[in-house]
Amino acid sequence: MNQSFKEHQTTLPVGTGKSVAYPKHWYVAYVRMYHEKKVSERLREMGIESFIPIQEEMHQWSDRKKKVERVLIPMMVFVHADAIERREALTLTAVSRYMVMRGESTPAIIPDEQMERFRFMLDYSEETVTINDAPLEKGASVRVIKGPLTGLEGELWTVKGKSQIAVRIDLLGCACVDMPRGYVELIK
Repeated sequence: MNQSFKEHQTTLPVGTGKSVAYPKHWYVAYVRMYHEKKVSERLREMGIESFIPIQEEMHQWSDRKKKVERVLIPMMVFVHADAIERREALTLTAVSRYMVMRGESTPAIIPDEQMERFRFMLDYSEETVTINDAPLEKGASVRVIKGPLTGLEGELWTVKGKSQIAVRIDLLGCACVDMPRGYVELIK
């Protein structure tokens, strides 16, 4: 068994009669409006990893400028959990349910690779990241070779005359950020 798989497993305590390891996956939990940060904090207290895509923006009022944090995907929290933790998260009153694929009843899993790319984009992008939930055709596969997002792989699109790199996130659409064409190379 390789090390990365071991890191994403949890084993039940001895004496439960169960010795099955449960792998951890990323899920999308629907939460009450404006409760994303509270839910994430409670999950952390419960020992459950979560992620909220937050972006800092500069807002200008007539008398001042201020940096504010904006939740990129309102009413959703990404939860990295095994089957037991996934059920525990539903005990929070602000969590209503998990996102499911159309026609299914089990929570949809967001692939680890997509989450890693999305988190990297949010952490290192100097430009505003947007979420595009409209179905878009597949763009050219590219790798960023310059700038703060060096190493990020995604798809290159032209939207309203601007080049953007996009990272697909199953069921949610794409996270997009402006990217000069000279900053990317095609992946063969």
